[in-house]
Amino acid sequence: MTGFSNLEPTLGAKWLDLLKQIAPQATRVAFIYYRSNPGAKVTLQSIQSAAGQFSFDVVDMPVRDLAEIEAGIAGFARQPGGALLVPPDPFTVGYRKPIVELAARDQLPLVSAIRSFADEGGLLAYGVYIPELFRQAASYVDRILRGEKPADLPVQAPTRFELVINSKTAKALGLTVPPTLIAVADEVIE
Repeated sequence: MTGFSNLEPTLGAKWLDLLKQIAPQATRVAFIYYRSNPGAKVTLQSIQSAAGQFSFDVVDMPVRDLAEIEAGIAGFARQPGGALLVPPDPFTVGYRKPIVELAARDQLPLVSAIRSFADEGGLLAYGVYIPELFRQAASYVDRILRGEKPADLPVQAPTRFELVINSKTAKALGLTVPPTLIAVADEVIE
């Protein structure tokens, strides 16, 4: 077996760091994920381990359908200082539009690993740069077609990451994006 992983559990600490820089008033984060995704649970552990360093309380929010997403976010939003974290998961990506809309409705900064969340109105996305994974996978396909055994090719962790900030959403939330984040962002959505 071989391939390229898009799972990077240490992203949890980076999300908290970015969130604290752009939304310093946030004190609570809800981690929304599909309850049957074992990769998300690994990322949750990373977030829980780093939460104290950034003065966040973490709310574990496993969901299995839209009704649970809606109820979970509505309940979480009843208390001030909240923000949402969404891992790279096909389930949450499939529900990204309602998740982004609910975050906007409840004035919750939303951080995700998937760029499309920021494109659709989430506050920011920081995650694996997927086009790079496809490029690297093409080189593996070439090597395999030339006779190399897949078992001889190591599974590789991601090496390139992307930061996308939605400044329009930041303004709507009353947040100021620090110039240091603008300087290192791969893209700032105006």
